Amino acid sequence: MKKLGILVSGRGSNMTAILDACEKGYLHARVEVVISSNSKAKAFAKAEERKINRICFDERIHNLDATICEYLSLHEIDLVLLAGFMKKIGPKMLSVFEGSILNIHPSLLPKYGGQGLYGINVHKAVIEAGEKKSGATVHLVNEHYDKGKILAQKSVIVDEDDTPETLAKKVLKIEHVLYVETVKKIIEGKITL
Repeated sequence: MKKLGILVSGRGSNMTAILDACEKGYLHARVEVVISSNSKAKAFAKAEERKINRICFDERIHNLDATICEYLSLHEIDLVLLAGFMKKIGPKMLSVFEGSILNIHPSLLPKYGGQGLYGINVHKAVIEAGEKKSGATVHLVNEHYDKGKILAQKSVIVDEDDTPETLAKKVLKIEHVLYVETVKKIIEGKITL
């Protein structure tokens, strides 16, 4: 059984999708730890409700890169899943967990990725550019924002009357399915990292 570590900063809907898939036996994995840099994150509270090991690190006190890496190593994590984690992954984490850190991004990368393009900002950019489709991408994390190897994508149609908010809802629905499906394929050896 694979051991998962999830890094969160916000509401945790992708984390919840992963947790549900593990609990139902759809994923042959267990979430060992949830790590946050935001003690007020809804995801952090959800992890507490489910009795999952969780820890919050304050970047004013801790070296996030080294501390998170050490904590994940302590729990012998096989896959690190970013689920709305709003901090850049540092060089220590990238070297120790190379090829084992995944992120889900709310666009069809390589379009609309990079620093500053997260959450509603992505959907605003997609609509302003007049795109006819958007979607979500699961990719490996490297030293550059949203530039790691693309593992899977799923698309949605951008309707003429879509707003950034309505597009965000459409994309979020497919994110939950795509992230779980991708992790399942990795665990089953159908996607090689």
